[in-house]
Amino acid sequence: MIRAIGIDPGTLSFDVCGLEGDHLFLDRTISSAELATKPEVLMDILHLAAPVDMIVGPSGYGLPWVRAQDITSEQMKLMVLSEERDRGQDAIVGGMHGILKMLKESGLPVCFAPAVIHLSTVPVHRKVNRIDMGTADKLCAVALGIWDQSHHLEIDYRETSFIYVELGGAFTAVIAVENGKVVDGLGGTAGCMGYLSSGAMDGELAYLLGSFHKEILCSGGVAYIAGKPEAPPEELMALAQSDARCRLAWEAFLEGIVKYVAAEMSIVPSSREILLSGRLCRIGEFTHKVIRRLSSFAPVRKVKGFARVAKEAAQGAALIAEGVAGGSHKKLVEVMGLCETSGTVLDHLYVKDAEALRQKRFDS
Repeated sequence: MIRAIGIDPGTLSFDVCGLEGDHLFLDRTISSAELATKPEVLMDILHLAAPVDMIVGPSGYGLPWVRAQDITSEQMKLMVLSEERDRGQDAIVGGMHGILKMLKESGLPVCFAPAVIHLSTVPVHRKVNRIDMGTADKLCAVALGIWDQSHHLEIDYRETSFIYVELGGAFTAVIAVENGKVVDGLGGTAGCMGYLSSGAMDGELAYLLGSFHKEILCSGGVAYIAGKPEAPPEELMALAQSDARCRLAWEAFLEGIVKYVAAEMSIVPSSREILLSGRLCRIGEFTHKVIRRLSSFAPVRKVKGFARVAKEAAQGAALIAEGVAGGSHKKLVEVMGLCETSGTVLDHLYVKDAEALRQKRFDS
């Protein structure tokens, strides 16, 4: 029996999920802020769960199946996409580098998974001038969506088609699946607004900001529009009736979700469902509003999953890890074409100085 673990490196929490066949043996969540200063906490959890056959590690912007012990400094930088000036500014970015180095030296069977842009199932023309089509963790969440729809509708993986909306605690991603394969995606920094993130940025705003720090990408969203960047989403939802800025924030967010789902529906008009997941889906009133607004496109529901604590991306990562290792979920990996991956996130850029950007070695 294959034992496998999936890790979701969320902005607010790292979630760890372990599967032995269909048996859940590990279901944990740890604060990302805690791991930024104590990455050994994650290592302790993984070592205690050993022996395992496969671990899908925290892969960031993704790599086409690179083993942790083989990862180079350049590949590590491509996963995190941060420059030296940001590593002391952002606790999450700095912590991620520490975790990746510890995984490299751990001796554990860790692999780093691809992101949406690495998939051969996504036509090349949709990748033009794109980097964030959905990070590796968002792709893992979609794997759970395929598993979930297959079970919910009692259909083969190859018959699954849907638009996946991942409403995380910071970012929002909208990804299209057709016949069990990811065919397009709008990632958290290149698409819909998130609770913390502004999503796709106006080019003129990017110009005016100049050489901005990476933490800017995690600002401008609902909480910032409301003027309460530290407030939990439940608080701002409760304030929406009485606070004009909160109403503005939620209205901008909800309408944006509809726009980006409509865009992906143009790619997969035969979608059977629209599937929802993520931190914000725990808020009943918000979920009800999203379902009401999206129901004109297709039936809408939350992904059910199989874990009690670990988020959807960690569950999907565990399914993928078990399948890649040759376990009972091997067919899911095969249908998704997850082993047919290549390239880097910088391969499809055509803007001026793109080649210089690709050649650039981030300072270490």
